[in-house]
Amino acid sequence: MEKGLRKIQWAEKHMKVLGRIREEFRKEKPLEGYKIGMALHVEAKTAVLVLTLRDAGAEVAITGCNPMSTQDDVADALRDLGIACFAKRGMSNEEYYKALEAVADTRPDIVIDDGADLIFLLHSRKQKVIGASEETTTGVIRLKAMEREGVLAFPVIAVNDAYTKYLFDNRYGTGQSAIDGILRATNMLLAGKTIVVAGYGWCGRGIAMRARGMGAKVVVTEVDEIRALEALMDGFDVMPMEKAARIGDIFITATGNRDVIRKEHLELMKDGAVLANAGHFNVEIAIPELENMSRGKREMRDNVVEYDLGDKKLYLLAEGRLVNLVAADGHPIEVMDMSFSDQALAAKYIAENADKLENKVYRLPDELDRIVARFKLESMGVEIDRLTEEQIKYLTDWRYGT
Repeated sequence: MEKGLRKIQWAEKHMKVLGRIREEFRKEKPLEGYKIGMALHVEAKTAVLVLTLRDAGAEVAITGCNPMSTQDDVADALRDLGIACFAKRGMSNEEYYKALEAVADTRPDIVIDDGADLIFLLHSRKQKVIGASEETTTGVIRLKAMEREGVLAFPVIAVNDAYTKYLFDNRYGTGQSAIDGILRATNMLLAGKTIVVAGYGWCGRGIAMRARGMGAKVVVTEVDEIRALEALMDGFDVMPMEKAARIGDIFITATGNRDVIRKEHLELMKDGAVLANAGHFNVEIAIPELENMSRGKREMRDNVVEYDLGDKKLYLLAEGRLVNLVAADGHPIEVMDMSFSDQALAAKYIAENADKLENKVYRLPDELDRIVARFKLESMGVEIDRLTEEQIKYLTDWRYGT
C-alpha cells in the first residue's frame, strides 16, 4: 500500500490543474449524493482523479479498462483509502468482465469510461444512468455509431474531443509514452532504425514526431488522403503497409481499427522486426494470424515475446496491448493533469445539466475546455494577451473594413 500511496502523492504534486479543481470541489461538493462508476487504466494519475471525485462528494467505484494496464500497488492503495476498486493486473477475459459487472452493480448515476466497455455493459443491462464521459478515440467512435443507430440510452460527453485532451494527451502523451514503453521493453536504440507508424491521427502524429526526435527514419501508413498528405508535408515517408512491411525495423499501430498488420504484412517483414500497438484494443495487430504462422514462441524479456516463423523471428511487445501502459507508466503526469481535469469538470457538468441533455454524444463545453487551458498556463507561470474592446468589436461587427 505504501508504494502505491507514494506514487499517488508524486502524481498529485505534478497535477496542479486537477489540484486546483479539487480544492474547489472540496468546498462546493458538486457531486454530493452521486454514485460514479469508472473503467479507466488504474494507475497513479487515475487515482488522483478518483480522489478528486470523492472530495467532490461522490461515491466512487472503479475497475480497469484493459486487463494489463492496472498497477496493483495503486489499486491496493485505493482500496486502503476506502475506494471500491475491482481492478488487478493480468485479469483473464472472464475476470475483466466480472470486474465491470461489479462496478455496474454499484448502480452508478454517472459513468467515466475509457473504451466504452462499461457503457456498453450498462446498456445491455438497461440500467438507468444520467450521463457518461468517454476518454479515448476508440470509445468515441463506438458511441457515435450507437447514436447514429438510435440506441444510445443516455448522454455522453466525448472528453476525447476536448482541445485540452486530444491536442496534448493524444499527441504529446501517446508520443512520449509509446516510445517509453518500447524502450523499456526492448532496450533498443531507435536512432538509425526505420520505424513504421500506422495511422496519422493525433496519436500517430505524436509517435512519429517523437520517433524522429530519437533519430529514427519514420514511415507513415494511412488510409485517409488528407492525413497522408499532411504526414508527407510534415517530412515523413508515406506508403502502403505492404511496402512499409519490407523495410520496417519497428512497427507501431495507432489507428483504432483492427487487422492493420496482418498475415500478408507479417510474411514480408524482415528477421527481427518488432511489433507494438498504441491503440486501445489488442486487435490492430492480427495476433491470431501471427500465432498460426508461428512454429513456436518464447518470452525473451518482460513484455517481449519472440515468434519463430521458420525463416525469421518477429517480436511482439506487451501482448499487442497498449504498449505505453503495459510496458511503461502511461502518459506523462502533466498531460493527464489536463485530461483528468476535463473528466472532473465533465462529471460536474453532467450532474448539473443531465435533465437538459439528449441521448447524444456531446463535446465538452468550450468554456470548460478553456478553463483547463487557462489553469494549465497559470500553473506553468505563463501569461497571454487579452483582446481589447475594440478588437472584440472588430472581430464581431461586419461593418468594419480591413
